[in-house]
Amino acid sequence: MQQNVQLPAALEGLFSPARYKFIRGGRGSGKSWGVARALLIQGAQEPHRVLCAREVQTSIQQSVHQLLRDQIAALGLESFYEVLEKEIRGRNGTRFFFRGLSDITADSIKSFEGASRVWLEEGQTISARSWRILTPTIRAPGSEIWCTYNPELESDETHQRAAVRPHPDTLSLVMNWQDNPWFPAELQSERLHALATMPAAEYEHVWGGKCRPAVDGAIYAGEMAKVEAEGRLLRVPHDPLLRTHAVWDLGWNDAMSIIVVQRAASELRVLDYIEDSHRALPDYVRDLQAMPYTWANDWLPHDGFAKRHQTGKADNEVLQALNRQPLMTPNVEIEQGIRTARLVFPRVWFNDCDGVRRLLECLKRYRRVMGARTGEAGRPLHDQYSHGADAFRYLALVADQLSSVTTRKQTAREIANGGGRAEAWMA
Repeated sequence: MQQNVQLPAALEGLFSPARYKFIRGGRGSGKSWGVARALLIQGAQEPHRVLCAREVQTSIQQSVHQLLRDQIAALGLESFYEVLEKEIRGRNGTRFFFRGLSDITADSIKSFEGASRVWLEEGQTISARSWRILTPTIRAPGSEIWCTYNPELESDETHQRAAVRPHPDTLSLVMNWQDNPWFPAELQSERLHALATMPAAEYEHVWGGKCRPAVDGAIYAGEMAKVEAEGRLLRVPHDPLLRTHAVWDLGWNDAMSIIVVQRAASELRVLDYIEDSHRALPDYVRDLQAMPYTWANDWLPHDGFAKRHQTGKADNEVLQALNRQPLMTPNVEIEQGIRTARLVFPRVWFNDCDGVRRLLECLKRYRRVMGARTGEAGRPLHDQYSHGADAFRYLALVADQLSSVTTRKQTAREIANGGGRAEAWMA
């Protein structure tokens, strides 16, 4: 049957065994259409129990039920498959089920232990929690987990599993409009219009299946795209001839966020980033003091200079007692701070380490609240990513006040590339 059915050449690997099969790409690729055909063919060749899932499914209309139904008709398999309201059954015992993973628990998913195929659609939305619950449950001999997705951020769990840190038994396929032999003229017209009018990064995401530099609607989307395009995330070593500053966004239940930064002339070098919660100030000071840096100032928002009723002391007083040098970040309204951050972004170089990558994740996902009725963007959303973005906003406000002991002609990129002795870098 396989030989008599047309499939894009890019999907031929679906008929070779692999524990994980990821198929990613942009609009018009036909990847979901092709996967539906491949699963129906395999289900007709031998009995399979197929779980079709997505992160959220509140009704069968949100599933691939209709897509499978259409492909059953296209393949001429109406006499083999019985399409029910919430299930599809094959005459040989093959069955297709449809579920939302966000509603599944470690106990409830046990009913799918016998699944031999799993198809995760809209895989870019599958959470790390869902992956952790799903993968050890699907354990039948020869079972496979298939996933179709349009990449969002490189750091998303699904893309990490597909392309960044894949399981050894992983087939990762890229399929775009060029790989679809039946790419329709209507979509070609849409694509050409997008090519002429869309920003390049957005076009590459929508039609080229590339990761976005930031989430859709991110406040700093354009700035993050430039960081990526200009290669300003790289290994930037600490410069021992420059003093180091810590810029704080204070929190207890919310995250405490601390940016570790040096300034050389107008250039800002973010060396590290700390984010945690439910820890006292002396704990964070110990973390900072463990770094082999010559410290200048700790920059605190204005509430760090107000006495806390629990202790009767202000945070700046606690830091002073720990031999730190706290100063106050200017107290300006958020939108003014965001505008300042946009202006400062081109001056910032980011050290490629785990801490700073977390900060970049916050900046990529910092977005606004969307009005439920108007659909218009409002104030910045307060969530797990806003604290790092707040710390960066504070950094922008004090950027030109960060003290240094020397000026250098050598740039962050030159230092990262290891050029020259320290004596040669002095102005």
